[in-house]
Amino acid sequence: MAAQGRKNVHGKTGVRFKAGYTASKNKAMLRNVVSSLIVCGQVKVTSGVVQELKTLADHLVTLAKRGDLHARRQAARVIRNGYVDANGVDALHKLFDEIGPKFAERKGGYTRAIKLGARKGDNAEVVLVSWVD
Repeated sequence: MAAQGRKNVHGKTGVRFKAGYTASKNKAMLRNVVSSLIVCGQVKVTSGVVQELKTLADHLVTLAKRGDLHARRQAARVIRNGYVDANGVDALHKLFDEIGPKFAERKGGYTRAIKLGARKGDNAEVVLVSWVD
């Protein structure tokens, strides 16, 4: 039988449980998902990711609308390099050349979230996030 003690602390009994999803993993996941959203135009995610994704995507569109070099470098810190669409256009270039001018007259609310229902394997709620037309 294991020794009794406080949970989640280092000490005599060690760490009994440690969450596997750290802040750095969450940031990396959001960078991947927002890069996919830029390249593909829509992405399916769970309901817990939606608000963070929409916030990050709207911020990137605001940077793309500004369009200067500093905004491009700020966006490049977030967007992944390897994401390329079918035409061979990089995600960063697509954001600044297509998506930014498309929303030039719009004040905000660049993304929409549509609930699709529960996922079959774990019954997690799945949401489709896409750009507003």
